[in-house]
Amino acid sequence: MKLEWNVLRPSLERLDVPLLAGALALSLLGLVMVTSASLQIAETRLGAPFHYAVRHGIYLLLGLAGGTVLYMLVPLALLEKLRFLALPAAVAVLLMLFIPGLGREVNGSLRWVNLGGFTLQPSEFAKLGFVMYLAGYIAQRRAVLETTWKAFLLPLGVLGMLAVLLLLQPDFGAVVVLGIAAMGMLFLAGVPTRRFLLLCLVVVALAAVVAFAQPYRVARLMSFMDPWADQFGSGYQLTQSLIAFGRGHWFGVGLGNSVQKLFYLPEAHTDFVFAVLAEELGLLGNLVLIGLFAFVITRVFLLGGRLEQRGWFYHAQLVYGIALIFSAQALINLGVNMGLLPTKGLTLPFVSSGGSSLLVSAAMIAIVLRAGTELRSYEERERGRVR
Repeated sequence: MKLEWNVLRPSLERLDVPLLAGALALSLLGLVMVTSASLQIAETRLGAPFHYAVRHGIYLLLGLAGGTVLYMLVPLALLEKLRFLALPAAVAVLLMLFIPGLGREVNGSLRWVNLGGFTLQPSEFAKLGFVMYLAGYIAQRRAVLETTWKAFLLPLGVLGMLAVLLLLQPDFGAVVVLGIAAMGMLFLAGVPTRRFLLLCLVVVALAAVVAFAQPYRVARLMSFMDPWADQFGSGYQLTQSLIAFGRGHWFGVGLGNSVQKLFYLPEAHTDFVFAVLAEELGLLGNLVLIGLFAFVITRVFLLGGRLEQRGWFYHAQLVYGIALIFSAQALINLGVNMGLLPTKGLTLPFVSSGGSSLLVSAAMIAIVLRAGTELRSYEERERGRVR
C-alpha cells in the first residue's frame, strides 16, 4: 500500500510513550548495572574506574541522538525503498572484519572493527540489515511463500551465506539469533508448519555438526551439562554466575556490593551483567528486568499485528523481525546467565556494555516508534481528524 510521506509526519502526540519509556528504563538500568559491574575491573586495568561507564553513557547518548534523527527524518516508505541495499550492506559490514588493519581479534574471536578510535561489532548491524531484506522479500512474495518450496528456501540460502561469514569469526550466537528471527518471520507470514518440521531435522543435524566442530564449543556443552564437574576450568564462568544468583536471594546484597564482580565472574559488565544484577538486586530486580523486556517485546509484537491488519505487510514484517531479534537475544542471554543454555557471547539488549548493541537497539526502537506513529497518523487521517 502506497503511503504519502507528507501525511505520515512524526509528532510527539502520536508517539508510543509507554514503549519509549520501557526502552529508556531498560537503558538506564543497564547504565547503572554496567557502572556497578565495571568499577573494579576498569580501575585495575586502566586506572580509571568509570572508564566503561563513561563509554557506555556516550554510546547511549549517541544511540538516543541517532534514534531521534531516524524517527524524525526517515519514513518507513524510504526504508522500504532501501531494502534492496540492506543485504549487500549486511554482507559488506561482515567482510570488513577480514580486511587487514580493520578487524580486531579478542579472546580468539574476530568480531570487532576499529574505525577512528571506535570499536564496532558488525554482526549487530548485519542483524538489522537481514531483517530489512527479509521483510521486503516476504512482503513481495507472501502468496508464493505459502505454496512453493523454492520461495521458502531462497531466504534460508541467504541466511546460510551470512551464517558462514559469522561462523568464520566465530559468532555462533549471532547465527542462532538470525535463525530464530528468520524462522519466526516466515512462520508469521503464513508458511505451512510442515515445512518447518522438515527443516528442523536438517537444522538440528547442522547445529550438532557446528557444535562439535570446535573444541571450545564441546567444552561449553560439557560445562553446561555439569558445570561443577570442572568448576575451575571449563565450568568456571557458569559456576560463578550461579553463585551470584544464589547470593542475591530475594532482595539482593545491595547496589554496588557484588562480590562476584571482583574478578570472580568474567565478562561481568558485558555478557554476564544480568548475574551481577541478580546478586545486587535479588529476585525482585530480576523480575523487574524481565517484566520490562516482556512489556517492550509484547508491545512491539502487538504493533506488528495492527500493521498487518492494515495491510502494511513490509512494515509489519519489519516490526515482527525487530521483536524477534530482541526476544531471541534476551532469552538466550538470560538463559546463559541462569545456566539454562550453553554459554554464548551475546549481549543483553539495552543493558549489557556494548556500543554496537546499544546503537542498533536504539535504531530498532526508533523504527518501531516511527511505524506506530505513521499508523496512528494514517488512522487519524482516515477518520478525518488530520487537517
